[in-house]
Amino acid sequence: MNPGQTKLANRQMLTRLSVFALIMFGFGFAMVPFYEKLCQVTGINNLLQPNLRPGGVANTQVDKSRWVTLEFDGNAHGMPWQFAPVQRSVRVHPGEMVQIAYEVRNTGNAAIVGQAIPSYGPKHAAEFVKKLECFCFKQQALAAGESRQMPVQFVIDPALPASVNTVTLSYTFFEVKGANASSAGKPG
Repeated sequence: MNPGQTKLANRQMLTRLSVFALIMFGFGFAMVPFYEKLCQVTGINNLLQPNLRPGGVANTQVDKSRWVTLEFDGNAHGMPWQFAPVQRSVRVHPGEMVQIAYEVRNTGNAAIVGQAIPSYGPKHAAEFVKKLECFCFKQQALAAGESRQMPVQFVIDPALPASVNTVTLSYTFFEVKGANASSAGKPG
C-alpha cells in the first residue's frame, strides 16, 4: 500500500468507528426508557413508581378520623449489641408517612454483621405496614464500639381494620455467621 491508500484506509476506518460509536451511544441512551417501560409492564424493580409495585402503598390519603398507636421494640439475639428504638411509640393517622429511628451499638471487641428480622403484633398487621425505607432490607456491619442511628420510614395502610388501634413493630438482630464485615451494608 502506498501512503495515499493508507491515509484513505485510515480515514474510512475512523469514519466507520465514529459511526459505530454513535450507534452504541444511541443504543445505550435508548435502553433507559426501554428498561423503565419493561419494568412498568412487568411490575418488577419499579423504583420510579414504588406505589405500582405489588405490595406497594395503594392509597396514600390520610384517614384523619382515626388514630393508631405504633409501639416499637428492638433486641439483639446472642450478639453484643445494644439495640433499641429512639422513641418507644408514636400516634399517627392511617395513611400518614412515619419516620422513626433505631439506635444500635456494638459493645463487643470485634466487627459483627447482623440482619434485622421484623415481627408485628397483631400478626395480621404486617400486611398493612408498608415500609419505604428500612435498615432491615440489608445486612448491617458494625465495627467494635461503633454506633449509629438507622431510619425506618413507612405508612400504615388506611385499610387497616378499625378494630386495630395499636400495632407493635419489633426487630430482632441476628448475627450473620461467616459474613465479611467489609462487604455488608454500611449505614442505612
